[in-house]
Amino acid sequence: MIKLITTLTYEKKLEKFKRKHPKLKNQYKKTLLTLTTDPYHPSLRLHKLKGKLQDYYSVSINMQYRIMLDFIIREDKIILIDIGTHEYLYR
Repeated sequence: MIKLITTLTYEKKLEKFKRKHPKLKNQYKKTLLTLTTDPYHPSLRLHKLKGKLQDYYSVSINMQYRIMLDFIIREDKIILIDIGTHEYLYR
């Protein structure tokens, strides 16, 4: 199983996200479970970012909200970096 690693910055943003979007709690948990068991699952819509974020990837919680991550599959680690809407992450 893949290990998810969070940063302090991510944890703070996640707490704010959870307060603002309590209805997405179950979908968020499902996204993390899928990410740890099968990061290439089509429902995640995993894709590499472009431009100044080209070193990172993104997965979808739903059609509006995403998680930005550093995808280090060789070491069985995924570092969660940011969470928010498509527009927020790609600003």
